[in-house]
Amino acid sequence: MNRSFVFAVALALGAVLPAQAADLKPVKRVEPQYPPEAARAGTTGYVDVEFEVDPTGKVAAVSVVSAKPTRTFEQAAVRAVKQWQFEPGGGKGKVRLSFSL
Repeated sequence: MNRSFVFAVALALGAVLPAQAADLKPVKRVEPQYPPEAARAGTTGYVDVEFEVDPTGKVAAVSVVSAKPTRTFEQAAVRAVKQWQFEPGGGKGKVRLSFSL
């Protein structure tokens, strides 16, 4: 995997900014898979997502706030964030996932 992509994802995942619960502590983070067609085309971009964490620490809902370019990285970002887990407590968060080669 490309180092700059891994670094960008690590930065993005480390920047989980809770919208309401300052106590969101990540336990498991899954990196998004770079879409093969975007990689072949050399496409880079980002996806901003908001997510809800249930009281058990599982991500209950994910929504895309913005993405550039559109319809390229959203599915990969949502799929990854849905697999994240947090310490029990619940809350809401927001994060930007960057996709770069």
